[in-house]
Amino acid sequence: MMKRKWIIILSIVSIVLLACLMMGPLMSNVEQPNYQVIKSEQDFDIREYVPMITAGVNVQGERDEAISEGFRILADYIFGNNTIQQKTAMTASAKQANKEKIAMTAPVKQQLQNGIWKVSFVMPAKYQMHTLPKPNNTIVIINRILKKRYVVIQFSGLNSNENIEHHEKLLMQYIKKENIKTVGLATYAFYNPPWTLPFMRRNEIMFEIERISEN
Repeated sequence: MMKRKWIIILSIVSIVLLACLMMGPLMSNVEQPNYQVIKSEQDFDIREYVPMITAGVNVQGERDEAISEGFRILADYIFGNNTIQQKTAMTASAKQANKEKIAMTAPVKQQLQNGIWKVSFVMPAKYQMHTLPKPNNTIVIINRILKKRYVVIQFSGLNSNENIEHHEKLLMQYIKKENIKTVGLATYAFYNPPWTLPFMRRNEIMFEIERISEN
């Protein structure tokens, strides 16, 4: 009887692990921001990102609590708590119509600004500012981000404070070694759903690179 019980338990565990192995990459196979790698060295990249639109929300609290709350608010927006903007041929004014489900993208980004966490999603590239559904929740902020360059470190594992602090320190050492001038604080980017096994996760830390005048 006991042997049969353990066989059932092991079977359930095996099924769960198999589901994690299959669903992690599947759920992560969504649209991601478009960028060009300017330089790559081990786990470090210099990337140039094309202009993009983001939906963001400001959340107070500890980092892990803030990203969960921010994700919940933004998911509510993209899953339909919004109003479609359409233009009529007669008036060319925005006409509020039905809601629209917006496709999920990756990564979820998080940055500390003045003691408050900003959590954001990049919107699918098919949208423009005038075609993206308008959030019904006024705390969701839509921004258009211009072309920018970032220095990035990519790593796996849990998005724990210890793992993030360790890799942020490595990135800071690389920035110093390469004499890269950066702007602002770090942005943390997480690409996978929480059930993804740690060794299969893609996490990133990035700093914006100071723009050099071409004049």
